[in-house]
Amino acid sequence: MSQTLGEMLVASGALTEAALREAQAYQRNGGLRLDEALAKLALVDETTLYRTYAKEQGLPFVDLDKGRIAPEVLARVPAEMARDAGLVPVLEKAGRLVVAIEDPTKRILVDQLRFALGIDVAAALATPSALKRALARYYGAAPTDTSVARSMKVEEGDAESDAPIVRLVTRTFQQALEARSSDIHIEPGRTAVRVRFRVDGMLRDIAEHPLHLHAPLVSRLKIMASMDIAERRKPQDGRIGLTIDGREIDVRCSILPSSHGETIVMRLLDRSRSLISLKELGFEDDDYRWFRRQIRRPNGIVLVTGPTGSGKTTTLYGALTELNRPDVKIITAEDPVEYHISGINQVQVNAKIGLTFARILKAMLRAAPNVILVGEIRDKETAEIAIQSALTGHLVFSTLHTNDAPSALTRLVDIGVQPFLVSASVQAVVAQRLVRRLCRECAEEYPPTEAEIRALGFDPKNVAGRKFRRARGCRSCEGSGYRGRIAVFELLEMDHAIRELVFEGSGLQAVRERAAASGALRPLVTDGARKVLRGDTSVNEVVRVTRLAAGEDL
Repeated sequence: MSQTLGEMLVASGALTEAALREAQAYQRNGGLRLDEALAKLALVDETTLYRTYAKEQGLPFVDLDKGRIAPEVLARVPAEMARDAGLVPVLEKAGRLVVAIEDPTKRILVDQLRFALGIDVAAALATPSALKRALARYYGAAPTDTSVARSMKVEEGDAESDAPIVRLVTRTFQQALEARSSDIHIEPGRTAVRVRFRVDGMLRDIAEHPLHLHAPLVSRLKIMASMDIAERRKPQDGRIGLTIDGREIDVRCSILPSSHGETIVMRLLDRSRSLISLKELGFEDDDYRWFRRQIRRPNGIVLVTGPTGSGKTTTLYGALTELNRPDVKIITAEDPVEYHISGINQVQVNAKIGLTFARILKAMLRAAPNVILVGEIRDKETAEIAIQSALTGHLVFSTLHTNDAPSALTRLVDIGVQPFLVSASVQAVVAQRLVRRLCRECAEEYPPTEAEIRALGFDPKNVAGRKFRRARGCRSCEGSGYRGRIAVFELLEMDHAIRELVFEGSGLQAVRERAAASGALRPLVTDGARKVLRGDTSVNEVVRVTRLAAGEDL
């Protein structure tokens, strides 16, 4: 039996078993091939990786950085064809032309080249970086798909000289990615146009532009997002697809008319990033086991709640990744499809043609899925279909916009679902928020005040002598004291008593008190307190996102 790439690398000593498992986990989460995962994680030297990969694929390996290719060989393939296909001819012998490619799946291009040139063509494998250098060396620089200008369908010359507004838009997107921004806000005022980035959940002023740039800036973004450029009185939504420095970026663009002109908010999604696992997102070991138990039920509804931008979709993708096996059929209805996961049937909502969550949900039931994901429950029709699906043997995941976990139950009743259906179908609710991680370079320890200890629900006697960590600020975190985010969770598991209360139509406070008394509810602050004790975040962050009544010392 032939060895796989991972086995060959381990056998040669180029990779450890632990590193292979890390790469395989990254591969599964990101929907990548193993070679792509190893390259992204830089766990193996590139030349060693692709030399071994070539051996596994039964291809010769060529080092394009050594020696020079004869001009008559290069002339065999036109420059434009070589650049478009991403290949370089390296050798011609006995009537056969050997071309270097960086991806074995490109062998179909070799067949097309054989047909186009009328000669026998064979493939050899090269490292992607060496192939890129060889294309530049032998065929010269050319516009590629990695340029912002091309992805915006703008000629390079125009971007450089004839269209300063194009340069402004391009630079804004590049700066947002460099700053790890999740949102770009463009807001006109009386005298200037303000640009703000949301980084780690907090807005920052980035630039102010003269007011006369507002109209062309909005027009440019409307054209890119396929919006109506003449409509200035109504809100509009659109999407922009970009490729910046090899990273595929999906931009959701929303325009809202204001008293000073149209404001624009653009949410950035980096499709090139791999999915975050549940543990990376912030699940503690016991919470992770609890959540796995909920998502492995044969039927019922599991809801994830929280405000916009709290990581709900990431949590649901993590759940789907855990369940994604050959014997499980998973169908999703999403708006938009944020990450494409191999093995899962994902459907994009398109309200313009009537393809709503409810309509997709009705249709997907005829496709006999085991697991269903509804991106968001927004109305009574969608909620009722999701509940009927759960009651007829399907496991359903969805999100709701509520402040906490118990509110999800009353919210379903508020939008028109009968209480007995909510009681019978919902199995568990996860409410979550994102808190900022303390910067690892500059966070400092300090003895907490009694008010801080009590705000986290601790008895001061039980944490006597313990030190917390707080933000200080350095160059690495740009003075904020924080870098990155982690989730805190509130977990609610339905038990008999809570189902009875919901069935009877009891109010939110009664449900919350009963859940807390029975231990079925683990509050947000409990998880936040654990992350403070571990040094992941600060008391102020937990207080900020959980809306606790803080004392003056906080």
